[in-house]
Amino acid sequence: MTKEWLGGTTIFAEMSALAVRTGAINLGQGFPDTDGPEEIREAAVRALRDGRGNQYPPGPGVPELRTAVAAHQRRFHGLTYDPDTEVLVTAGATEAIAAALLALVEPGDEVIALEPYYDSYAACIGMAGGTRVPVTLRPRDGAYHLDLDELRAAVTDRTRLILLNTPHNPTGTVLGREELAAVAELAVERDLLVVTDEVYEHLVFEGEHVPIASFPGMRERTLTISSAGKTFSFTGWKVGWVTGTPKLVTAVRSAKQFLTYVASGPFQYAIAEALALPDTYFTAFRDDLRAKRDVLAKGLTDAGFHVYVPQGTYFITTDISDLAPGTDALTFCRELPHRCGVVAVPNSVFYDHPTAGRTQVRFAFCKRQSVLAEAADRLRTSFARH
Repeated sequence: MTKEWLGGTTIFAEMSALAVRTGAINLGQGFPDTDGPEEIREAAVRALRDGRGNQYPPGPGVPELRTAVAAHQRRFHGLTYDPDTEVLVTAGATEAIAAALLALVEPGDEVIALEPYYDSYAACIGMAGGTRVPVTLRPRDGAYHLDLDELRAAVTDRTRLILLNTPHNPTGTVLGREELAAVAELAVERDLLVVTDEVYEHLVFEGEHVPIASFPGMRERTLTISSAGKTFSFTGWKVGWVTGTPKLVTAVRSAKQFLTYVASGPFQYAIAEALALPDTYFTAFRDDLRAKRDVLAKGLTDAGFHVYVPQGTYFITTDISDLAPGTDALTFCRELPHRCGVVAVPNSVFYDHPTAGRTQVRFAFCKRQSVLAEAADRLRTSFARH
């Protein structure tokens, strides 16, 4: 297991710093440029003023939020969890992933992850002493696809768990029912745990989000992770959660208590209210992001990028092979702010085998429409063939 994640900064930190230095539009890191619902922000202020959460909240999370998470899982996915024993609040999904892997992975265990993957996955598997085994999502017919035969072949006697991410960052793929059923069947057959990162569950533009915990035999072997940041546009609050069986959640809590212990006290109360917002909020939020996706996708296509239109998340993956022949994605992204005042992220850093993503570049569209339109204009002006 290599330790390339030690001693360096993330690609997001590098590109965001580059955006600041150059004054470029930052479409690299996935954070919105506007806040979420005003009533939820006011709920946080109210909690602060009322003295709720200003001191250490309970280790598992405040009861109001744990109850709200359980109600959310039942409302949207038909999954029933006991808020007292099967829900754990974390400092965002990133801590939930770290705590889950530290709790469940022993040195020498293999962890299968869909490649390209969010950069913390590699670091957390490494910190747990595990070995990551990538299964690559490959582009075909305008989208990225999971090869189920490749997944099955990746399982060995040392495989401990599958780390799943759907809707998938960075490719925007949403795994369908048939694919998830096959993953579930494999997990049951080989007695594997599944840790599933579902932070973009409310950002599905085509298809549907189906939690793998809902498949036969999966509830007892699945830890489901989600968070408030992406759904409610308060990424700085760092409120996430884990749902699963009492045994699995207790294991994660045992690791989590030595990471942050607790976090985000007043914000937990606010997110409890956010999760109870009416369906119209979630629908409008999704529709707004779909429109923004389409604005940026058209601008990128017009500029000459090969665009893989995402089914979900708020990222667009592109291929620069035709646009910049012979140029790798990292070089391209380092030069892009100087060339046209836009920052993106190279997908190659999300692969164990960088050649697989050598020409892939990711753009975030969780920005104001006017910002996306300006970025699209800059890209078209700089790259479009005349």
